[in-house]
Amino acid sequence: MKVEKLLEIIGSDFYTGVPDSQLKALCDYLMNTYGIDKHHHVIAANEGNCTALAAGYHLATGKVPVVYMQNSGEGNIINPVASLLNDKVYAIPMVFIIGWRGEPGVHDEPQHIYQGEVTIKLMEDMGVKTFAIGKDTTDEEVEKVMEDYRKILAEGKDVAFVIRKGALEYGEKVIYKNDNEMVREDIIRHIAQATGEDPIVSTTGKASRELFEIREANGQSHKYDFLTVGSMGHSSSIALGVAFNKPDRKIWCVDGDGAALMHLGAMAVVGANKPENMVHIVINNGAHETVGGMPTVATAMDIVAVAKACGYPNAVCVDTFEALDKELEIAKNRNELSLIEVKCSIGARADLGRPTTTALENKQNFMNYLAE
Repeated sequence: MKVEKLLEIIGSDFYTGVPDSQLKALCDYLMNTYGIDKHHHVIAANEGNCTALAAGYHLATGKVPVVYMQNSGEGNIINPVASLLNDKVYAIPMVFIIGWRGEPGVHDEPQHIYQGEVTIKLMEDMGVKTFAIGKDTTDEEVEKVMEDYRKILAEGKDVAFVIRKGALEYGEKVIYKNDNEMVREDIIRHIAQATGEDPIVSTTGKASRELFEIREANGQSHKYDFLTVGSMGHSSSIALGVAFNKPDRKIWCVDGDGAALMHLGAMAVVGANKPENMVHIVINNGAHETVGGMPTVATAMDIVAVAKACGYPNAVCVDTFEALDKELEIAKNRNELSLIEVKCSIGARADLGRPTTTALENKQNFMNYLAE
C-alpha cells in the first residue's frame, strides 16, 4: 500500500512519533512533506512523549492526531493511553500507526520476538481497536476500516493500524547527513582500545553490532560487553546498576543520542549518585540512524550542560579522534564519574552484521566475567 494513500484515508494533518525501520516509508514521506514542523510533524523523545504531545494537539484543535512508533514503544504509551486518553478519563481520540517487528512466523531479532507476540493483544487489552495492514491489504479494505474507526474516534476512543513488514511503499528517498567527520564504528574501535578489559554496556542498535564485530576482528572475547539489543534508552541505568555492585571495576556505557533522549531522567539518577567507577559516553549524530537516519533534537541541545546540571562532575564534548583518545585516557584514570559526548557522522557499513551469539549467551558470559 502506498503510504500517501494510507494517510489520505486517515485524514489527519498532525503526526508525531519515534522513527522505526518498519515504517521507513512513512517516516521518509513525512520528512519529505513536512520536515520537522510544529504544526504538522514532530519527532519526540519517546512514545509516551509523542502520545502526550498529540493529546495537547487534540485539546487545542479538537482534531484527531496520528502517533507512529515501532511496537517496542507500546510499553512507553501504556500509561498515557490508560490514564489520559481512555474514554473513562479524558476520552482523547488518537490514531496509532505501529510497525510490527517480530510478527509471529516472520524471522526477526530476539529482542522483537516476545514484543511481536503481544503487539496486538497489548493494544486491545487497553481498549484500542486494531487492524493489521499487510502487503496484500487493499486500499478499499483500509477505507472500510477507517469508516468504522471514525465512529470509534467520535466516541473519544483510540484506534491503531499495525503495519506488517513491507506493507507500506514510498517512491522517493531522503538522504540524512550532518557535517560531523568521525564515523561511529571508528569511534567505538577507539573506545574498545582504550577500555582494555573493562566491562562495557552498549546501547541498542548499530553501536552494539559494531562493537561485536570489532571484538571479532580483534580476536577478542565478547565477555567484556553487555549488548543492550532491546530496551532502548536504558543502557546507562544498566551500567549504573553494574557500577554500584562492582565498585572496583571501571564500568563504561556506550550510549547514543536518541537512546539518551528517550529516558533522559536516567542521567539525573546517574548524576545524583555519582558512581566514581562509571564513564558515560554519548555518541551523538543527531539521528535515529539505526532505523533510517531521521533526526533527533540532540543537535539543538547541549548534552554536556545537561550532564553537569544533572550532577556529573566531569563532562566534555569532542569532535576529533585526538581529543577523544585524550579524554578516554583521562576518564579511565579518574576516580570520578565522567561523561564524554562524541560528535559523529550519520551512516554505517552496508555489510554490518549482527551478533552471532544469543542474548542469553551474551548475558551469561558477561555475568561470568563480572564474577571473576
